[in-house]
Amino acid sequence: MPELIVPPGLVCGIDEAGRGPLAGPVVAAAVILDLRWPIAGLNDSKKLSEKKRDALARLIRERALAWCVAEATVEEIDRLNILHATMLAMQRAVAGLSVKPEGAMVDGNRCPKLDIPCEAMVKGDGKIASIAAASILAKTVRDAGMLELHAQYPHYGFDRHMGYPTAAHCAALAEHGASPVHRRTFGPVARQLSLL
Repeated sequence: MPELIVPPGLVCGIDEAGRGPLAGPVVAAAVILDLRWPIAGLNDSKKLSEKKRDALARLIRERALAWCVAEATVEEIDRLNILHATMLAMQRAVAGLSVKPEGAMVDGNRCPKLDIPCEAMVKGDGKIASIAAASILAKTVRDAGMLELHAQYPHYGFDRHMGYPTAAHCAALAEHGASPVHRRTFGPVARQLSLL
């Protein structure tokens, strides 16, 4: 596993989960790690098993100097578009930190508008420890939320695909129509709604 960089000072890492799914919110997290309490095994959440992500998420909550998870709703995604909704969720996550960061590093190629310096880094969740930590919190919180939505709408199989456009999800969408938690502006959902 690569040794991730830990930036000095009060720099928060930011990442999101759930830009691509057809259902559910987009979730962002911001994390300021405590240099005195290093967390071994941090990495891009997609490269970790569910069990490892859950264990690391607990450690991040215990050891980070500050962390916050926030979301943008399905309604906000449909109103603003997914990019702007993602930036909004990131802004909310940073605003919710209990310690004000001096700067921010975000995974990807765009920064949310913040009142602190922000740097975007492509594949940052595999390079910067605090971004990796944010990716883990965002993913675990979103997955837990999708399991709750699965309990309400079991016929879509959210517990298996977390809202991503798998063949099984698209088949369920065709059979059952869109639920209130589907993103109406996303292609497969919009096409299904146009058939009504």
